[in-house]
Amino acid sequence: MNILIGETLGSALLIVFGNGVVANVVLDKSKGHQGGWMVITMGWAMAVFIAVYCAAGFSGAHLNPAVSLALAIIGKLSWNLLPLYIGAQLLGCLLGGILVWAIYRDHFSATKDSASIQACFCTKPAIHNYRQNFITEALATLIFILGVLLLTKSDQGLGSLDALPVALLVLGIGLSLGGPTGYAINPARDLGPRIAHAILPITNKGSNDWPYAWVPVAGPLAGAIGGSLLYQLII
Repeated sequence: MNILIGETLGSALLIVFGNGVVANVVLDKSKGHQGGWMVITMGWAMAVFIAVYCAAGFSGAHLNPAVSLALAIIGKLSWNLLPLYIGAQLLGCLLGGILVWAIYRDHFSATKDSASIQACFCTKPAIHNYRQNFITEALATLIFILGVLLLTKSDQGLGSLDALPVALLVLGIGLSLGGPTGYAINPARDLGPRIAHAILPITNKGSNDWPYAWVPVAGPLAGAIGGSLLYQLII
């Protein structure tokens, strides 16, 4: 039960603050409109810090199927628990996407650009090239996973004291590697809100870009495998 509570709550908070800052920046008539990339990356870093800190005592605060998969590979998470972690993460991210819509509902209605609306839920590459987009997500996640495992190598999972360095790691990835694909580096973070985008009654929301949706799922999972194997070689 603690795993379900922690991962669902933490993942929902991650999206409320993470996608919330995107909505603040890109939606029309928002007070943060056109705040820029720095505001978005800082907001996402704060989202990670808050979510990890709040959920750590319940579940270890993975909040990301790539993190859970990596911990299973290196033997710090039972494979039997992996589906529970991933299911709770996906549910939390879906709920978080719905909450962002509920908070910014008037601004979604006022925004005519479908790409801006979609950006408040899921990622989209700057240049559509599925092969390169996959490579970008895989490598960015490999770097993220390796960093997380090295930062937290003395623990059995992600504890609350690890929230700040992990948040700074996400900030660095966003600033340095986020340009090509928007740095999903988390399958649930992209897929859960993408489903919310599909089911919510949003005017002018346009396409979900489902043909691209596999990239921010498969890329981070591949990166998790690579990062965890590299970690084992190093350690």
